[in-house]
Amino acid sequence: MSDLTTIARPYAKAAFDYAIEHKAVAEWQGMLLFAGEVAKNESMQEFLSGSMAAETVSELFNNVCGEQLDQYGQNLIKVLAENGRLQALPDISDLFNEFKADYDKEIDVDVTSAVELDSKQQAEISASLEKRLARKVKLNCNVDPALVAGVLIKAGDIVIDGSVRSKLDRLADALQA
Repeated sequence: MSDLTTIARPYAKAAFDYAIEHKAVAEWQGMLLFAGEVAKNESMQEFLSGSMAAETVSELFNNVCGEQLDQYGQNLIKVLAENGRLQALPDISDLFNEFKADYDKEIDVDVTSAVELDSKQQAEISASLEKRLARKVKLNCNVDPALVAGVLIKAGDIVIDGSVRSKLDRLADALQA
């Protein structure tokens, strides 16, 4: 995320709370994703950094988004435009997704292994992590032959490094000390 995360957090939280209250999380997730992509557009970024009136900016932005935004999504765009915060839309979308994952008790886990993991190995890793983290786990598996053997697991702030490469590096450091 960018440096706009602090600015985006209260808007994302308010949107998420509203979506939960009105049982419209999936709709809001879609709206924010679309609006975030529009805000990332190079031409739109130039427009947003201009010195036009907030009403004009929000009207044009809502016209570009068209029917992808309902009236409440359009109201959010108006509020963001009035406060000069439309550039934060991609971060608002990302934070909204984090709030949703936390609410659903889900976590994305990056698993890097030296060789391709079969479905049984993935299931074992997933089951162990679900038990340890008390969350539903979605594995994102990658292969990196430089690990030699073993796996490197990253789940949020947690890193589990069971690779032979890291063990060799630690051994080399110990021998040099």
